[in-house]
Amino acid sequence: MEQIKKFDDAKLAEITKTGRVVLEFSADWCPDCRFLDPLMPEIESDFADSKFYQIDRDGAVDVAKKLNIMGIPSFVVYQDGQEIGRLVNKDRKTKEEVEDFLRSLD
Repeated sequence: MEQIKKFDDAKLAEITKTGRVVLEFSADWCPDCRFLDPLMPEIESDFADSKFYQIDRDGAVDVAKKLNIMGIPSFVVYQDGQEIGRLVNKDRKTKEEVEDFLRSLD
């Protein structure tokens, strides 16, 4: 998963332009985010048709506000430049919750 420390509208448009893109908004200081770290490679493998990016929320404050990302970890999914789903809240997420959410978008 590519990690992006500085994230703005231009970068959002660039990386979500084509295909299925999963953005995980996260932060280094977030224990619930770190809980997911060891699970993400397996999730990525299970959804190999998607491109995953971990967005540092602290380097994406304007975009996070615009997208109404009020809690982390949170996921926003795009298909060919259009948002198609979001799992946005401040709760700790399990591998099963994330995968169920991603499956629900098909």
